[in-house]
Amino acid sequence: MNLSIVISVFNEEPSLAELFGQITRAMASLPHVWEVIFVDDGSTDKSLEVLRQIEAQDPEHVRVVVFRRNFGQTAAITAGIDYSKGEIIILMDADLQNDPADIPHLLAKLDEGYDMVSGWRKIRKDNAITRTLPSVIANSLISRVTGVHLHDYGCTLKAYRRDALEGFRLYGEMHRFIPVFAHSVGASITEIPVQHHPRRYGKANYGLDRTVKVILDLLTVKFLLSYSIKPMRLFGGAGLGLILTSSAIMAYLFLRRTLQNVPVFDSPLFQLSIMVLILGFQSILMGLMAELLARTYHESQKKLTYTVREVIQKKPAND
Repeated sequence: MNLSIVISVFNEEPSLAELFGQITRAMASLPHVWEVIFVDDGSTDKSLEVLRQIEAQDPEHVRVVVFRRNFGQTAAITAGIDYSKGEIIILMDADLQNDPADIPHLLAKLDEGYDMVSGWRKIRKDNAITRTLPSVIANSLISRVTGVHLHDYGCTLKAYRRDALEGFRLYGEMHRFIPVFAHSVGASITEIPVQHHPRRYGKANYGLDRTVKVILDLLTVKFLLSYSIKPMRLFGGAGLGLILTSSAIMAYLFLRRTLQNVPVFDSPLFQLSIMVLILGFQSILMGLMAELLARTYHESQKKLTYTVREVIQKKPAND
């Protein structure tokens, strides 16, 4: 098995049979041994019944993972990856907006030596106000904050080498940040334009509120990538900044007392400087505690602080 297609399913009953038909046609011209992992994320319609029928018709290529309840797309993608066997993993949506005909193009780009190829919905077929504009803003923000520049983080259609997905776990709603995590373990990333079709069945599960969630998740990702190993750089830096601010206010108050004979203790700036000073020391103490937690996390799980792509070693002559 060298290619696994992972698809998260939540109430996509009308599109599943057609989707699998499109995948079968797309894979017919490729030499890969392939499988499709459908993950039913607690669907309340007849999606599971359709998936059972698809698996019964083609058990060689289909596997269905069924959740007990709805756990979210990130959990579904994680489960699909865990249950897959392929050396190459392709993620895509179940709503027919991603086109399986783009799979050969992703694989061709992957063969150029990349670890991950991301789809770019260059011509979107979504509502411009509620979907496209927030997506453009979110993509620009994520690229700027993380340093991983992609036009379309929200496009599920992506191809990965399996080793590019090792070294990290996904939680919450972090699936859109997979390229960022992959980049953090040394994966080489590129993107290509892919087709995007209008939604034909059902309704989208995301709205404008997703932008707020993306911003909050981005803060978490930035902390995990930049400060999870050295949290003191964040908390200590903030603490030193607060202490310097407090010191500057104190210096101003004493200069004003010396030159203009203005009482120090009667000024609200004095109380502010004391409060900022205390916050600065508290931030440094939080940094020390975070350092201890980070060390405990890595040492208790024997979690490495590095990832290895390969080991080049000449075998001894007696081997």
